Amino acid sequence: MKTLSFVALLAACGLFTPVALATDPTALKGCAAKKANLQTQIDYAREHNNSHQQAGLQSALDAVKAHCTDALLRQEREKTISEAKHEVSERQADLAEATKKGDADKISKRQAKLAESQKELQDAMSELNK
Repeated sequence: MKTLSFVALLAACGLFTPVALATDPTALKGCAAKKANLQTQIDYAREHNNSHQQAGLQSALDAVKAHCTDALLRQEREKTISEAKHEVSERQADLAEATKKGDADKISKRQAKLAESQKELQDAMSELNK
């Protein structure tokens, strides 16, 4: 049950992408894109007789229909970008500290963590205008 709720939450947040989109993803933005994405996933679950996933996705779609506004969605995405920028700054400071100490293993680990944080920031920024 927790897995189903987690999948529904990911779908509602737009983090779970379907195998194939029925609509052109560039044609819709904001809440309309989220609704279309969820409907596509519901259709996919229905086609594959996955009633549990379908029910979870339907709940997520109902929540999006009831509570999603483009302004709120943009605000949430901007907050995610701000948090990601802060994370990148922290990782850069960690890398600088490791570089000062000269520990090659720590430097390598900090570089990997910085790259991961930068990727998350890039992903968050690409979501802003979707």
